[in-house]
Amino acid sequence: MTGPLLVLGAAEEQIPLYREARRRGVPTIAVDQRADRPALRYADGFRQVSTHDAGAVAAALGDVRPAGVVAAASDAGLRAWHELCLRYGTPYVYPASAIVPSTDKAAFHELARRAGVAGYGWACSADPAELAARAAALRLPLVVKPADGSGSKGVRRVASLAALPDAIAYAQSFARDGRVIAEEVVAGRQLVVETFLRGGVPCFTAVLEKDFAPGGDFVVRRLRCPAELDAATADRLAATAARLCAALGIVDGPADFDVVLPPAGPEAVIEVNARLGGNGISRLLRSALGVDNVAALVSLALGEDFAPAPTRARHALLELVGSPLAVEGELVDAAGLAAARRVPGVTDAELFAAPGDRVRPFDQSGHKIGHVATVGDSPAAAERALDGALRELRLTVRPLPAAPAGPVLEGDAHVLN
Repeated sequence: MTGPLLVLGAAEEQIPLYREARRRGVPTIAVDQRADRPALRYADGFRQVSTHDAGAVAAALGDVRPAGVVAAASDAGLRAWHELCLRYGTPYVYPASAIVPSTDKAAFHELARRAGVAGYGWACSADPAELAARAAALRLPLVVKPADGSGSKGVRRVASLAALPDAIAYAQSFARDGRVIAEEVVAGRQLVVETFLRGGVPCFTAVLEKDFAPGGDFVVRRLRCPAELDAATADRLAATAARLCAALGIVDGPADFDVVLPPAGPEAVIEVNARLGGNGISRLLRSALGVDNVAALVSLALGEDFAPAPTRARHALLELVGSPLAVEGELVDAAGLAAARRVPGVTDAELFAAPGDRVRPFDQSGHKIGHVATVGDSPAAAERALDGALRELRLTVRPLPAAPAGPVLEGDAHVLN
């Protein structure tokens, strides 16, 4: 191998990629529009440009030719991932056919329909009046969100048509191309189906269950792996994921699907992310199943052999940690992290913010400031370990001067959200 590994993104979700490259002795160059990202301390080089712009990335690299290109846990750089792979002739080329369905929720609905996967009512438009008129024919309640959004940004649930205009305007403020999608809410268990393919065949498929933060509009608070399902349901979900991967043109590499499993009837696949899942999912898979899909992705990008097969079957939980405030604040103190890591069963405890850092309300995925992951021989054992670790972790956050006056809030991590 000659040349560095080019990593698109340097947020907390990309940290495992840099760590894996460093473990192998492979130099990395980070690409991100922001110079304050937490993963930058693990990178060997940095180019401060947008991950959306392949031309700008190539110009910033100059004579440097990467040996491989990777991205994870973000849809922002998927098109640039494909274009940079082609430009530099890397061993792996991100599939062009997966870009639009991963970044356009309406396009994914159409792809799922063509693949024979059960759907539900939706409407999409860049015109607020047109969208409101079309959404009036749908079944309430609705979820309104940017058609090209991710990370729970701009998402609102509406129970009446009168609430639609405000929800559409809010979603449109986060939409890069102005389009907003309104979807019928599907009631049921919130699942994630994570898979990794080699030669068109899944190396593994795992089903995780997620809980949302109280009072939040679809902001993930906790993930558990595996979801407690009967074998027939798990097999059906794996088959649905494989069918959609084929429709997406994914032959090698990862895919991540958001799925709702209703009490009766077929599952509803909400969207696809044709890349590694975010919110610490890779850490959870490693704890529960011994699957290292980060290592598999790095191997794929560099043209090396990979086979991310499960090696164990345990139960794992991961809780995302956010600010306890509903306004922007400053992290004053973070106590108990070392003690949390020493709790038996804890596999990972990490904070992405340090005292003095600005922290935002935990109203979207990108505003999390840490996580704690645990493992056990049963779901109850993993939960006991998580409860013990969260009791140790104490964060003190105070409102910024511009925020409404209020006391310094301090509390255990399990009530931060």
